[in-house]
Amino acid sequence: MGKKLEKGLKEKNASAVSQDEENPNKTPEPYSCTGNFQADFTELCRRNSMTYIPPIIPRARPPTVMGHTESGKPDKGKGKAPQAPVEPDPDPEQDLDGEGIEAPPKTFTIKEKFEYFKPSVQVEMENFDKPDTVTEIYIRGWKIVEPIMEIFKQCWPKMAKLHTINLWNCGLSGEVITILASTITEIPEMRNLVLDGNTVVEENWHELMGEESPIQNLSLRHCGITDKGAEQIGQALGSTKRCNTKLISLNLSGNRITDVGAEHIALGLRMNRNLMSLSLASNFIGDKGASKIAEILSRFPLTHEEVVERRKHFSEKDFPERNKSPPGSRRDGSKDRPASVRSQSHMDKDKKGSKASAKKKDPKGKDAKEEEKHDKTKKKEKEDKTLTKKESRGTKASIAADTKGTKGKGKGKDKTKQAAQEVEDLSGGEVVNPLTDVADFIDGQLWVSGNRVLINLNLSRNKIAESGMNNLLKAMQYQTTILMDNKSGGTGLMRIALLKNKISQEHDVMRKLNDIMLHKDPYYKQPPQTPDVQSTT
Repeated sequence: MGKKLEKGLKEKNASAVSQDEENPNKTPEPYSCTGNFQADFTELCRRNSMTYIPPIIPRARPPTVMGHTESGKPDKGKGKAPQAPVEPDPDPEQDLDGEGIEAPPKTFTIKEKFEYFKPSVQVEMENFDKPDTVTEIYIRGWKIVEPIMEIFKQCWPKMAKLHTINLWNCGLSGEVITILASTITEIPEMRNLVLDGNTVVEENWHELMGEESPIQNLSLRHCGITDKGAEQIGQALGSTKRCNTKLISLNLSGNRITDVGAEHIALGLRMNRNLMSLSLASNFIGDKGASKIAEILSRFPLTHEEVVERRKHFSEKDFPERNKSPPGSRRDGSKDRPASVRSQSHMDKDKKGSKASAKKKDPKGKDAKEEEKHDKTKKKEKEDKTLTKKESRGTKASIAADTKGTKGKGKGKDKTKQAAQEVEDLSGGEVVNPLTDVADFIDGQLWVSGNRVLINLNLSRNKIAESGMNNLLKAMQYQTTILMDNKSGGTGLMRIALLKNKISQEHDVMRKLNDIMLHKDPYYKQPPQTPDVQSTT
């Protein structure tokens, strides 16, 4: 009986296999990624019928010397381990002529011709024995098309420790950038994204800086970004409606950004109070762009739209429940109310309407009403003006000292460490809204202090001349002056790079600027003071 059952099962399995072979177009079951990048990527590539599957290899590292750690320092243990007996070197092999054959090198490996240039995915892992601990992914020099990016979109969100993606010179397109932007929002620990060397015609880089984007460090060097892309990046950095609250470092060096693009990025920095490092090196920024950036770093007047948003914010802060109706309440005229209540409300409205018509017939009542309305308007304007004056009382003294230079310099290493700690505390705290900052009423405009959260700015290798440098100098003088009274809004710029512009480093403006920034640099070390040599009597 058992043999017959076995025979029947074999025949059944054979018939099932033959049916599968007869139906090759049958769709396989969807693959569920497990977090093992190598297994998931290989399987998904195989299911997509790819002729060549790029291998996943560990990222190359320099060889380490025995007895030394990765940092190059000798390993100092508490106790010395017993040394193993040193075995004598084997005798060198000899060829047919009796000459010694040179041993193969141990510091590198030799591969076949063009093996190095074949596409591969390099990874960094926490533990090479555990394939699900990939932390960084590096892809260099091969084109990533949409099908490959769709595969990555399935693999990467399941990788719990992935925090860095580096796609250098991968020929990305606008569609691939869109897929990547939607993918990074699903990666749990995603922080760093490097896309250097990718020229995208659509220039839709702003999609990587959306509200749900977790990116903290974004590098877009040598991506051919023009003023069009810079405008979209500036809008993504910040506006009156929304601001990016995650991005800390942005590198836009080596692109084609001019004064127009620099102005758009400066507009984004008006409302952004999270970005701490910005590099615009090796672009085409001149005096206009530098002056606009300097204005954002010192102080600037609010536009009409920004003033409206400011008043809305204060109104919501003072009266948060103004526009909210209590739960369970019913508005006049609601269909859910009883008919008797609705009729009573209509009667009340009719009475009010009759009273209003009676007032309209009385000319004296009309004049009194208009006069009362006019008085209320004047009173409200007076209160607004008084409120603005109270807000500006704290900073008028610092504004008067705007063009008088710096008063006192840093006290060396202690001051820079304290400033760096303040910036760190600020970045970990609540997001600052510049519209709620103290404002000054000057010539019919509201002026607020500029961006003091940005601590590193690189404008090297541009086209900035004396005029732009002068405005940057005034901005640094203003920041130094206002920080003496109030440091709650940030520490201001601590490092600024201005090398290789259209002005000599020996120029008077550059010397003053360097003197101010020298003591604000967190890595600046004050030279030791030598004691005076006492004269012998």
